[in-house]
Amino acid sequence: MKFIFVHGTGHTAASWEETISYMKNKQDIVCPDLSAILNGKEASYPNLCSAFAEYCNQFEEQIHLCGLSLGGVLALDYSLKFPEKVKLLVLIGTPHKIPKFMLFVQNVIFRFFPKSMFDGMAFDKNATSVLTNSMRELDFTDKVKMVQCPTLVLCGEKDSANKKSAYYLAENIPHAELKVIKNTGHIVNEENPKDLAEILDSWR
Repeated sequence: MKFIFVHGTGHTAASWEETISYMKNKQDIVCPDLSAILNGKEASYPNLCSAFAEYCNQFEEQIHLCGLSLGGVLALDYSLKFPEKVKLLVLIGTPHKIPKFMLFVQNVIFRFFPKSMFDGMAFDKNATSVLTNSMRELDFTDKVKMVQCPTLVLCGEKDSANKKSAYYLAENIPHAELKVIKNTGHIVNEENPKDLAEILDSWR
């Protein structure tokens, strides 16, 4: 059974490497590159969501999904649309709805960043702008209680932007469990890969 790790907007598939290095069963883990699976299409959320669904549906068996930030949003969205495909779901630093004001501030700041600032990120400057703007209306508030699979909600203790959402997800997704990871911020897989690996191994 495949365990699919999905990265966030500001990172690439390589951001999972250290976490995976600490895990016991590595052979069944795959990490898609979100930019690559678009196959040249515009980096809008609908296009990305569709491409991610195609990627996941290529596996005939059920899958485990683990997503961070944008990756968590995609994993949550997929589990709602294809409940029969997802056996386990892990959401890390994942918002249940997009905070519009914070998104607006972020986009304003991004306008002043040189293109080189986006090197090493999932998407370039223009694609990041397209993606974030296309996610403005995303809201899973009334949908999360429809998630059917066991769900682990993870959040870094210092991730103040997503902690409230983590509690909401844990309280409203049936069969959900919440773990707050101490001394860790938003990018759990890079800030605390060893503890994350241990949590994922014990929960699989």
